[in-house]
Amino acid sequence: MFTIYGTSVLAISYFPLFYSHLGFSSAQVGYLYSLGPLISILSNLFWSMISDRLGTIRKIMVILLGGQLGAAVLLSQATEFSSVMVILSFFYFFYYPVFPLSDTMAIKIAERLGRNFISIRLFGSIGYAFFALTIGYLLRALGTSWSVYLCIIIILISLFTAWMLQDTKPEKRSSTINNSEMEVTPQTGSKSEGIRQILFKKEVLWFFGCVFVLALGHRMNEAFLTVSMKQLGAGAELIGWALLVSALSEIPVLFLLGKYGDRFKELPLLALASLMYAIRFLLMASVHHPGGMIAIQLMHSITFGVFYVTAVRYITRIIPDHLRATGMAIFTIIWSSVSGLLSGTFGGMIFQEAGLAPFYRVAMLLSIVACAGFFAKYWLESDGEFSLTPWKRLSRAKRPKVPAAQTSAEASHLEEVTL
Repeated sequence: MFTIYGTSVLAISYFPLFYSHLGFSSAQVGYLYSLGPLISILSNLFWSMISDRLGTIRKIMVILLGGQLGAAVLLSQATEFSSVMVILSFFYFFYYPVFPLSDTMAIKIAERLGRNFISIRLFGSIGYAFFALTIGYLLRALGTSWSVYLCIIIILISLFTAWMLQDTKPEKRSSTINNSEMEVTPQTGSKSEGIRQILFKKEVLWFFGCVFVLALGHRMNEAFLTVSMKQLGAGAELIGWALLVSALSEIPVLFLLGKYGDRFKELPLLALASLMYAIRFLLMASVHHPGGMIAIQLMHSITFGVFYVTAVRYITRIIPDHLRATGMAIFTIIWSSVSGLLSGTFGGMIFQEAGLAPFYRVAMLLSIVACAGFFAKYWLESDGEFSLTPWKRLSRAKRPKVPAAQTSAEASHLEEVTL
């Protein structure tokens, strides 16, 4: 987790500066950013379904990191837009699937060891913060052209670490959601039948629809944050501080939600995160100094931090265990791939033609729409009764006694069975 998120710092935040260094326009930078999400739509499902079918995550991650390494070596020698586009297609084919697979492995290890998934995922945020600041100063000293070389070094470390991992044993039994009940039953039917059963559920479709709208604004900011700061006069080290602030700010939120998040309902928290995204983008549209952008990055904690933890918890509740890797891959496709494709393409056009302020106002409006979608879904489920705590929904019924759980994963599972 620590090392693969170091690669994420470069691929998401510093590669756009590298493209600008090569002389590419804002529209071309947007096209290159959207290229990855386009490739990952198929690559996420492809590698995750192979992982589910073969029952191994470690071996797939080693293959993916090896592919990243080879593509990064070729990218370090490319200068033309066409050649960069071709090589990036291969790089992103191996890059994006690593993250849902690493989350899946972390969830399985946490369940096996009786620990909290967030306590493992937290090291991704720590790694992102460490590399964000370190890479910023290194690029200031070495130059933007060193972005790809630093990426190669981090991938090598990630590959060595992944080789040392140990696969969790595949579960013989899995949870299957049937309407409002959750029954533990043996796996039956093919993977494709299970995927169709999940995707045809209204609850899943509504959730993924809201995630998609929110992701458009999030990816617009992610793709052009460094370019925006550069436009306002920020250097590579100042951009590193902005990334550091956003990564560090989410750590206490991840810790608190990992420990106490099960006490609150998912949909209201998702609506709250979307509203905070809207406020964040409104402030970004009004700022005129890179220092102001750094301060606004503190809101990353109550936007992405709250959203990510809550969304993962919601997914583990509505998707069966034996399709966990595929379910996380679908979530990643919606959150990163499809949204990144559109936000990179059209976001680049908006940024180039209209400027920074209108760019972020569009992102703000998208966040408001997502907030309304999450809240509407919660309102329909709760029959108009607003409450953050899950036990309030059982006030009109006899509440069964539930034994104390030792972990947040057990608590979440017991709560689902009870409800």
